[in-house]
Amino acid sequence: MTTSHDELKFQPTWRFLFSHPAHFLSFGFGAGLFPRSPGTAGTLVAFPLYWYLAPRLSDALFILVLIWAFAVGVWVCDKTGRELGVSDYGGIVWDEIVAFMLVLFFTPAGFIWQVLAFSLFRLFDIWKPEPIRHFDKTWHGGLGVMFDDILAAGYALLCLALIKSLLA
Repeated sequence: MTTSHDELKFQPTWRFLFSHPAHFLSFGFGAGLFPRSPGTAGTLVAFPLYWYLAPRLSDALFILVLIWAFAVGVWVCDKTGRELGVSDYGGIVWDEIVAFMLVLFFTPAGFIWQVLAFSLFRLFDIWKPEPIRHFDKTWHGGLGVMFDDILAAGYALLCLALIKSLLA
């Protein structure tokens, strides 16, 4: 959810990101500072992270890393949101990164599938159909920030599974 800048306590900068590891992580290593579409920029960060980690970890260990990243995300997104004065500021993109890595884990191999996965995830993350919209509006703090993106990932994965079954 992108929130107007007049609700911010201050405009986040690189200095803010480097002031605490939670801010650097929640802003997706800087991707959240992109002036336009920071959520899309953050989602793109998931690709190199996934491409690096997935071949090096067993499936079980990769899922454990995602669970850990989700739990850490609840904390870092909450801390950064509180300091900014906006719990779900658009530049907080760790939620997109973690959720899209989950999507990539279950996406069939191949460039076309990954582009489709990216497009579907962004569609559902931006559009926020129910119940995503409900949780986005009613769950605040780090858990709310992280959870609605996991739901968007679920919608994207359902669509990918449907498309794959139709093509089989």
